[in-house]
Amino acid sequence: SSSSGDEALRDKRARILSRGLPKQKPIEGVKQVVVVASGKGGVGKSTTADILTITSFVLAQTKEVGLLDADIYGPSIPKMMNLKGNPELTPKNLMRPLKNYGISCMSMGFLIEESAPVVWRGLMVMSAVEKLLRQVDWGQLDYLVIDMPPGTGDVQLSVSQNIPIAGAVIVSTPQDVALLDARKGAEMFRKVHVPVLGLVQNMSVFQCPKCKHETHIFGADGVRDLAKTLGLDILGDVPLHVNIRETCDSGQPVVISQPQSDA
Repeated sequence: SSSSGDEALRDKRARILSRGLPKQKPIEGVKQVVVVASGKGGVGKSTTADILTITSFVLAQTKEVGLLDADIYGPSIPKMMNLKGNPELTPKNLMRPLKNYGISCMSMGFLIEESAPVVWRGLMVMSAVEKLLRQVDWGQLDYLVIDMPPGTGDVQLSVSQNIPIAGAVIVSTPQDVALLDARKGAEMFRKVHVPVLGLVQNMSVFQCPKCKHETHIFGADGVRDLAKTLGLDILGDVPLHVNIRETCDSGQPVVISQPQSDA
């Protein structure tokens, strides 16, 4: 029948397409991988990944948590986690993550000078990502949070296709321009069969430190509206607050340095 013929054609097409995809292989010692991504840069993705990782460790002291900075061109986790230096090598020639606040961290920022630009073409970037994924001795981790670069390019596809990912968290500001790219990011993960755990609305509101008046600088509830459209959960709102910015810049994240503060 025509229906069985169409089904056979679809199966054949799927088999042909699957030949070109890499086989997913778990990262040794890592139980669950969560990626934090955004369609656009500058929306606070790394800040969110940083806070999410530390909060996960603080709330579940029995869990081992790691943080991988996959942003090759603009690594920011070393500064936010107050870490410097080169990783030591194990007898098996694997890099040992640097550690602070109980979190094991790995980043391209540990392998180059702080002020040195990474002027690489795509193949070199992909090789670096592969090393960060496969040539690190993570020990035994319950969760590895990967801070992804902005966009929906080679790095995102490579990570999604090479390792099993438990879920993705999408970060965006409520601004319309950022929401356009956040939607693309969510749709990309769906296409590569990575569950989207939900959206985080960053810089949701600014409160004047003097009069306490609240201003929605980037718009109100844009991410919440997008979440409804996509059928996704809102995981939280992060305000535009000077304490969050200052503590991240100083390498003392607000969930560690000011755990009782409103921020």
